[in-house]
Amino acid sequence: MPELPEVETTKNGLLPLIKGQVVLKAVRHRDNLRWEIPAHLATTLANQVINEINRRGKYLLIEFNVGTLIIHLGMSGSIKVVDSSEPLLKHDHFELHLNNGTSMRLNDPRRFGAVLFSSDGSHTLLDTLGVEPLTNDFDDTYLYSRSRNKQQNIKAFIMDSKVVVGVGNIYACESLFQAGIDPERKAGSVSKKHYQRLTQQIKTILTEAIKAGGTTLQDFSQVDGQPGYFTQTLNVYGREGETCINCTGKIVRIIQNQRSTFYCKQCQT
Repeated sequence: MPELPEVETTKNGLLPLIKGQVVLKAVRHRDNLRWEIPAHLATTLANQVINEINRRGKYLLIEFNVGTLIIHLGMSGSIKVVDSSEPLLKHDHFELHLNNGTSMRLNDPRRFGAVLFSSDGSHTLLDTLGVEPLTNDFDDTYLYSRSRNKQQNIKAFIMDSKVVVGVGNIYACESLFQAGIDPERKAGSVSKKHYQRLTQQIKTILTEAIKAGGTTLQDFSQVDGQPGYFTQTLNVYGREGETCINCTGKIVRIIQNQRSTFYCKQCQT
């Protein structure tokens, strides 16, 4: 599933290609993804200039004078910018035809993504989101203070988008490993010292993943079609049965909240 680094990578790739361009037409090749794609986009976005591209959590925000196009990549989505004359791929569900002869196309094989619109930039999906992990609001004491009396496991806690956005399954596993924290520990039982370490590891790992273009396990690719190369530096995720890089123990896999968790029992306590 595309997570914060993959969405940030997509945003950075799109900026030089579509910012400042005029939308000639917006086309729905499929009426619905996770929710119905608004039919009015064909008229609302026609002849509108793309002013800016931002990210909030895992949502891509394309800004126009008339409002904000909100895109979520779901579990398998990716965005490409191609020549408008290129044939559509099988799962190209939405596109913006631009005045420079290119098209921005959303491809989503599993159709869990979303294309929404807000005239004022607000949306119920955005209003409840927690802090951005790469900002100063996510500091050494934030997670600790939010975790007090929490009975949920620490991994579920840092993946809660109402607490902090964008720390998906891959990066939660990697951050907990680097911080030496057992993913099964209750969030409220983790010390402030460990939360300080975990906060820094989340920031570091997300930053490194963005520099590497994200993580490609199956479907995700960058705007230019290249995979994300952070896959090559994963220490625990997807390494069940392999030797830990820090000790002689083996990486194990358990299921938490219907997601796979990978960790080292010897290094993470």
